[in-house]
Amino acid sequence: MTDLQKNQIEQFPAADLNGLREELRKSSLDSWQSADLISSFLSGRGYGVSTDAARIAASRIESVGSLQLMQEELEKLALVM
Repeated sequence: MTDLQKNQIEQFPAADLNGLREELRKSSLDSWQSADLISSFLSGRGYGVSTDAARIAASRIESVGSLQLMQEELEKLALVM
């Protein structure tokens, strides 16, 4: 990811990231459903996302402990529209 692309991705509010993380943890979602939830999170904020990439990242996002690492994973997925 270039510096220009990185600067175009917003810093998501901690409350939003925490809400997404908790929903992923508490729900008994499979990888497809988790990917859909992540895709919805990003598309609701004006970003596109590859479904395949979201599925791959879903397991990483579910296991991360910090919101900063979760932010970084979402930055890798988010496609500026």
